[in-house]
Amino acid sequence: MSMLQAGIIPVTAFQQNCTIFFDQDTKEGVVIDPGGDVANILQGIEQNGLKIKAIWLTHGHLDHAGGAKELKEALGVDIIGPHEDDLPLLQRIETQAEKYGLPAGGMRNVEPDRWLKDGDTVSFGEHVFEVYHTPGHAPGHVIYFNRAQKFAHVGDVLFNGSIGRTDLPGGNHQQLLDSIRDKVLPLGDEVGFICGHGPGSRIGDERRGNPYLQGL
Repeated sequence: MSMLQAGIIPVTAFQQNCTIFFDQDTKEGVVIDPGGDVANILQGIEQNGLKIKAIWLTHGHLDHAGGAKELKEALGVDIIGPHEDDLPLLQRIETQAEKYGLPAGGMRNVEPDRWLKDGDTVSFGEHVFEVYHTPGHAPGHVIYFNRAQKFAHVGDVLFNGSIGRTDLPGGNHQQLLDSIRDKVLPLGDEVGFICGHGPGSRIGDERRGNPYLQGL
């Protein structure tokens, strides 16, 4: 199996990590969480000669899903995920963008072509990812885990030195901690991850040093 590669394009005023997973040999890949600045995402795809097969969403917050519809229209690919519990968030993206004073039309409501649930798998080429439903930051949040290469995209569940916010609509602090304890930490200390904002890390480093995880 050829190596899984990842590129990050920070998008929107929230500096969200729009991530592109791709195969280094075939150049096939997927875009995860295109929150906005779609022109920049398309430029990155073109400059690297990538063939995007789908758009994957971790959850429905506007900085992660606001550009998904525009990117779908530009690429002609399906939007996959998150869990259906995030439908209300996806239906309020435009309202939330207006609340934050973001440019009209820059972020659009969206509904995926396929919802995901715990235990599903998604793939492109030879690269298969397990799907875990991890509510707490958002009700329908999911993470994507590639067991073969011990790598995950955890969205806004877990960060380098922190965890996701739970003061937004649908957030639940205890539920988030339960998701981390039951779904993320068991993936294994050696697993590296990309998160929704800021630098990535390894699960073991966070289990040992992240102050929010002590006692889980």
